Amino acid sequence: MKETRFFYVPDADRLRELPDEECQHAIRVLRLKEGDSMMLMDGKGTFYEAEVTMASSHHCGYEIVKTLPQQPTWNGHLHLAIAPTKMMERMEWLYEKAVEVGVDELSLLDCQFSERRVVKLPRLEKIVVSAVKQSRKAWMPVLNEMQSFKSFIETHQTEHRYIAHCYEEVERVNLFKELCEKCSPNEEVTVLVGPEGDFSIDEVRMAVDAGFVSVDLGKSRLRTETAGLSAVMMMQLTHQV
Repeated sequence: MKETRFFYVPDADRLRELPDEECQHAIRVLRLKEGDSMMLMDGKGTFYEAEVTMASSHHCGYEIVKTLPQQPTWNGHLHLAIAPTKMMERMEWLYEKAVEVGVDELSLLDCQFSERRVVKLPRLEKIVVSAVKQSRKAWMPVLNEMQSFKSFIETHQTEHRYIAHCYEEVERVNLFKELCEKCSPNEEVTVLVGPEGDFSIDEVRMAVDAGFVSVDLGKSRLRTETAGLSAVMMMQLTHQV
């Protein structure tokens, strides 16, 4: 049985042709032709069963056969805010895996010990789109530009806010235990993960003063991208439908 191919088309219900990049993949890579079936996703909660009506070198037209509203597979709103690693390959890996596991929003933090302060968001957007299609997620996560740590904690007012760090002198609770005991499955959660050198202790105290709960992610000392994925997994496990 031929595998159904998914394509990301934000306005699938009102367009009748695949966007350029998706068109090139459909025609040149997959070699779809008129009459072939495909599945479109709008990133807003709906899939569309469609049929190819035109296939040329630069155009791939379609007709919607069936509209398929999707149901969320987790509750609440899961938000990971993380300082990017020096090597972007590691951050790209994290974004891909976080989307596959399931996350609603991803933010980048510019921290005191950050080793990377400039990130090209379009590259991450492409990776996220690919991960959404591969894992067949009905909703596209929100991707935010990099923001200073201070600005983020001053403006982010989610009820359940956590900052993960390694400082023994600042009291911490376990994130998973805290989510299980204090957070309802349908509530919004935000977890902050620091750069490779961790947050500065002043940043941790600043966040705690702003209402963030100081947490650990277990007994192991984790790399930034591993810590980020662990946080997403913990949020997912406590927010399943």
